[in-house]
Amino acid sequence: MVEREKRRARVVKKHAAKRAKLKELIRSPRSSPEERAAAQAALQSMPRDASPSRQRKRCAITGRSRGVYRKFGLSRVKIREVAARGEIPGLAKASW
Repeated sequence: MVEREKRRARVVKKHAAKRAKLKELIRSPRSSPEERAAAQAALQSMPRDASPSRQRKRCAITGRSRGVYRKFGLSRVKIREVAARGEIPGLAKASW
């Protein structure tokens, strides 16, 4: 699954400029209906994995896809372990 995510990231990067151009053409009020339809068809014919919304955030250490905190790029399990060792500055286990 991790390798699949890496491949998706490469495909997104490869097609990003073309997708942006096509989406701009579709959104533009100055484009004709024919141009808009052609741009939509071109966008539909691109690979599915070219869409950035198909990417998933994963833990940098384990590759876990669920419970990943954006701020740290780690899953909740690894945040707990790393914080307990004191490796994240300013993060401490709460106790009261």
